[in-house]
Amino acid sequence: MASNPVIRRFDNESRGNNPPPSPVDLQKMYDQPAYAGPRNYPPTGYLTLDGVVQRTAAMLATVFVAGAITWIAVPESAYGAALIIGLLGGFGLAMYMAFTMRANAVTALLYAAFEGVALGAISEVFNQQWPGIVIQAVAGTAMVAAGMLFVYRIGAIRVTPRFTRILVGGMIGVLGLIVINAIAYLFTPNGLGLNSGGPVAVIFTLVCIALAAFNLVYDFDMIERGIRNGAPAKFAWYAAFGLTVTLVWLYLEILRLLGYARR
Repeated sequence: MASNPVIRRFDNESRGNNPPPSPVDLQKMYDQPAYAGPRNYPPTGYLTLDGVVQRTAAMLATVFVAGAITWIAVPESAYGAALIIGLLGGFGLAMYMAFTMRANAVTALLYAAFEGVALGAISEVFNQQWPGIVIQAVAGTAMVAAGMLFVYRIGAIRVTPRFTRILVGGMIGVLGLIVINAIAYLFTPNGLGLNSGGPVAVIFTLVCIALAAFNLVYDFDMIERGIRNGAPAKFAWYAAFGLTVTLVWLYLEILRLLGYARR
């Protein structure tokens, strides 16, 4: 070591310029914590799967609580008012979050509460006509969601540009049929027959269930891409909002299909 000029120069300069440490300095050096190396703390500023799961669970719990309160506390004569309030409030907040992409705890949970009020009224009406149908619809929704998550995780369905184009095209087509059906009601009692319970209504509902299921796959892929690309943590509420919207849509379509089957 003494033959190394760099080490020798450093040793000589340190001896000549720096006095030996005093006992107080030695004690301070002794009291300092030992170096433990770099620590990998979990990032708090980026989107994480846990954050999305927690916020989705909070929104679904809010939907359930609001729906249960509406089911139990709201009289049957006020179901229509509860449905209108829930639909209008949920639709307004959904449009705001969808177009501005500004979802937070207040807007997301308030949207979930409005959706819960609407779903509570709708579910009670269905359950009065066909007891037990709500539990079947909830179970069906959970099974479809779990199945789509499974096929997505194993890579059986991949979100490609073609998949996205087909999904968007199908969504636009369904929305167009709903609008045309609403206009047709002005001229014929059953409109286009999309809600009549006949073969056309059953086929349309099956198409809607398929679109909702594939939309779940798109939501899963959006969340995974956001995590992989380091999206900000604030988008966790937006991702949870997207999942909740899809699950609510899926539940309503399954509930309607089961109603057709019970007739």
